[in-house]
Amino acid sequence: MPGPVLHMGATVLCTHGGSALPTAPVPRVLVSGQPVATIAAPWAVAGCPFVSPAPGPCATGQWTLGATRVSALGQPLAIQSGVSLCAPTGTPLVPVVVQTRVVAT
Repeated sequence: MPGPVLHMGATVLCTHGGSALPTAPVPRVLVSGQPVATIAAPWAVAGCPFVSPAPGPCATGQWTLGATRVSALGQPLAIQSGVSLCAPTGTPLVPVVVQTRVVAT
């Protein structure tokens, strides 16, 4: 399913509202002047307010499904319509604000 490409400047949150940033954006490919994110590297989640006794707040997120036809450095790009999973809670990452000029399938 096509979706806007995620980049370093995109606003991505865990389901509980913590902010997430890609840990290894690709600086050789820019979208709106920002390095793109691939599904290869995890995203760091900061400020997750989830305080249930177990399993604790979201610490990292990982895109498990991204673009199937567009890649950077051999890795599929992370896209807004992709599938992600946070650890240790098992909830998804939610792209809230993304660039809209570049869409990948």
